[in-house]
Order: sequence, then C-alpha cells, then structure tokens
Amino acid sequence: MAEAKISPRSRQADWLIPTALIALTAVPFAAGVVRLIGLARGADLTPENARFIASPWPVVIHIIAVTVYCILGAFQFSPGFRRRKPKWHRVAGRLLVPCGLASALTGMWMTVFYPLPPALQGNLLWGFRILIGTAMMFCISWGLIKILRRDYANHGAWMIRGYALGQGAGTQVLTVLPWALFFGMPSGLTRDLLMIAGWIINLAVAEWIIRRQPAQQNRTVPSVLWNSVDS
Repeated sequence: MAEAKISPRSRQADWLIPTALIALTAVPFAAGVVRLIGLARGADLTPENARFIASPWPVVIHIIAVTVYCILGAFQFSPGFRRRKPKWHRVAGRLLVPCGLASALTGMWMTVFYPLPPALQGNLLWGFRILIGTAMMFCISWGLIKILRRDYANHGAWMIRGYALGQGAGTQVLTVLPWALFFGMPSGLTRDLLMIAGWIINLAVAEWIIRRQPAQQNRTVPSVLWNSVDS
C-alpha cells in the first residue's frame, strides 16, 4: 500500500512538539546533571545537599528516571513517529512506563524522608507532592491497562495526563522564575503556590489537548498502529 502523503503542517508538528517538550525539560535536566556530578565527585557537605549525601540513591534514580521519561516521552507525542514507526512507539512505551513509575515513587519517597525547611516546602506543597506522585502512578498504570485492553483513545489520554504531571518541574521554572526576577526568590506559601501552579497548568493543557482530538482520529489511528505492530 502506498504511503500516505504527509502535509507540511504534520511534518512541522513532527519536530515542533518534541522540541518544545524537550526545551521544557532543559533546566531540570541541567540541574539534575549538576546534582549527579556533585554526588559522584563527593561534594562538600552543606545544609542544602546534606539530605542527598546522606541518602543518595533515591535522588539518583529519580533524576535518571524522570530525565528518560520526559525526553524520550516527548517523541511519543510526535504524530509522524506514531504513524510511521509504530514499533518504535510501542518499544519506547515499555521503557517509559517503569521510568515514569520510578520517577513518581522516588519523588514521593523524597517528599516523605528528605527534610526540608518550611521556606522550601510547606504543608500545602508537601501534600500536593504526595497527591501528584500518586496521580502520576495512577495515570500511567491506568494507561497501561487501557492499551492492554486495546482501548487506544483512553490509553493516549491517560498517558498524556501522566506525562503532564511528570513535566511539572519544567513548568515550575516558568512559574517561579518571573517571580524571582521581579520580587526575589519566593518562600513559604508563595513558593508553594507557584510550584503547585506548574502542575495545574500542565494538567489544564493536557485536558485541552485531549478534548480537542477528533473522536474519529482516536478510534482509527491507534487501530492502524496496533495492526502494523502485530503484522
């Protein structure tokens, strides 16, 4: 069967969407690399990094898992990759699920067991981090169940929600940085609210994307993917 022609708009989306998502990951990725290098070199003990030096493995696993999840996951949202490389989409998904779950689990572990002063994490942010980690695990797990049942539309919707939650740190840069530039680094309740805003923004965008997808596309495109993989 002849390959369908790809419109210029679709070709643009093929690189534009992953590029934008990877750019959103840039600052957290850089911070994570610096953190890993510091731990590997045996950084001097300071009040800021004492919790990481005392128990490094949760933060190491978290940085690696969330980096793979956010960067590799960005390509899952490229329409061209899903159509032209269905096997790649499926294989990548098998890596992204454990990475996403590991990211959520270690994030909750650090929230519970890494001590933070109230200026960096109040009760509101603490509770939201536990809520977001739990919700992210649910979205990924439910998305996995949906694809095993060949419910493609709902699989995609739940995976979009899980990815939006995993990208929280990237959007938090955009919510915290403007405040820091104009008013100084936020602390206390202000910091909590700005951090929480990052997750809320991501979820709002995710729901907008999910609801604007044509129902017919949700029913037909994934079935083509599945048949292409099974053949």
